[in-house]
Amino acid sequence: MEKVIAIKERVLSANDRKAQELRGIYDTHNKFVINLMSSPGSGKTTLLESLSKFDDFKFCVIEGDLETNRDADRLEKQGILAKQITTGEACHLEANMVANILPSLMQDSRFNQSDFLFIENVGNLVCPASYDLGANVNVVLLSVPEGDDKVLKYPSMFLCADVVLITKAEMKEYFGFKTEQVKSDLETLRHGVEIMEISKDSKESLKKLKEYFQTLALRGYRTEHIFK
Repeated sequence: MEKVIAIKERVLSANDRKAQELRGIYDTHNKFVINLMSSPGSGKTTLLESLSKFDDFKFCVIEGDLETNRDADRLEKQGILAKQITTGEACHLEANMVANILPSLMQDSRFNQSDFLFIENVGNLVCPASYDLGANVNVVLLSVPEGDDKVLKYPSMFLCADVVLITKAEMKEYFGFKTEQVKSDLETLRHGVEIMEISKDSKESLKKLKEYFQTLALRGYRTEHIFK
């Protein structure tokens, strides 16, 4: 007599377990962790450079790219503690990659001076949406030149977003970008996602974002999204 055994464990369960370990490490070191995801060229690194100008917003960064240390080097030139993960052919970061780079980050005195840890994920609107990194909040950037139609084209990415940042907002009139379209499409996927327009030349928009992150940290916010 044959016996059928149902296997319900997720294929990515090893990553999930490591992500849970990371949450404990983040909490132990009092770090509020922000996972930045987007397509290449949306302005993730530029956003971090801009946020570093606020004296009351101390953070460090884990960078993810297929090759080169260029983004980490850019941030270090601004005095930001940044460590690069080069993934080779992997189009996303995984929890074990983050765990492996953390010790070198912790060796720098600036780590203890930082309240926030940003994880700048590999530029990709698909794969990073499947890998939990233990972050408190998932932030997806959508730049104006990409168009306002991306939410429903890449639903898995925007389903995991707690916050969507519309970057390069100063270019909206040139590209006919409609923020209302983004809002409408997001509502069909996930109710109540925060949307903010950001411009690197608008200190007010950056200050609003900085204060938003600080408020989430004070509340002890942790995303309820379950990576699938």
